[in-house]
Amino acid sequence: MPVEYVTVSPDDGIVRVDRWFHRHYPQLTQGQIQKLIREKKIKVDNKRCEASQRVSAGQVVRVPPLPERGSPMGAAKERRDNTQVSDADAEFVQSLVIYKDNDVIVLNKPAGLAVQGGTGLSRHLDGMLSALRFEKDENPRLVHRLDKDTSGVLILGRTPAATAWLTKAFKTRDAKKVYWALVFGNPDVKEGRISAKLLKCSGENGGETVRVDEKNGQSAVTLYRVMDEAYGKAAWLELMPLTGRTHQLRVHCLHMGHPIVGDGKYRKNGLTADYLKNGRKLHLHARGLRMPLPGGKTLEVFAPLPAEMTDSFDFFGFSYKKTENPFTRFPID
Repeated sequence: MPVEYVTVSPDDGIVRVDRWFHRHYPQLTQGQIQKLIREKKIKVDNKRCEASQRVSAGQVVRVPPLPERGSPMGAAKERRDNTQVSDADAEFVQSLVIYKDNDVIVLNKPAGLAVQGGTGLSRHLDGMLSALRFEKDENPRLVHRLDKDTSGVLILGRTPAATAWLTKAFKTRDAKKVYWALVFGNPDVKEGRISAKLLKCSGENGGETVRVDEKNGQSAVTLYRVMDEAYGKAAWLELMPLTGRTHQLRVHCLHMGHPIVGDGKYRKNGLTADYLKNGRKLHLHARGLRMPLPGGKTLEVFAPLPAEMTDSFDFFGFSYKKTENPFTRFPID
């Protein structure tokens, strides 16, 4: 294909350059996109860009010639991907699969594993996806992300059509997610709605952080329920984000006065839970996902808690092994 200049549409919203490419050119890996950006082959408004740069409606993205699936260049890349994944990593990532059909693969991502690469990250899920090619011609693709230290449900598209469908479902909020969190203290209001606008800003050492800013922030809404409490020390929350802002649940929990246990980035007044075996690990888990699939099906899948959270829940005596379906409980209309 020749060089193309593509105008970002209003339907794309405000999105990172790399995610815009994942959405419109799902055959590309994150590594390919980053290489094209480093080589200045991808540009925004005819200027050099970074993978994390955000684009919005009206901006023009330079799209260089890309390898097509099945082309010699694309086939060579697929062969390199296969050799780059060790047998141990291939076995590991395949063990994460909790659901699979013709359209999707669902993983239970462990905490500590980054979804995509970045500075200083050589091992990440995106670099292992070739191990999930269960059919000859498939090329699974990410359609959403979880923070590195958040565990739980992560869905992949198995075909370009399914990837596009899933991406649209997340964009239009047809995909509903439920998280479980262990937080400090016991909320006075046991069920409610957190509506606090969030603004990204520069953090320490050049990192990115998020804070509540009702004047300049973007709308962010989270539904929550207290599932159980323990001695005034901690509570088990069930959370449903109605928007998808960066670190939304972590900042909203902090905003209500009950930061998530193990959240070193957003903990309040140096709170720690060193009495727990894993008290310094983030206790946030993407418990469930409900969304429409191609062909009129509805996917509803739940990921078991990781061992570090079951240890803490057992410590407090929470009965987490049998719970009601959260998608029938939350008022999401």
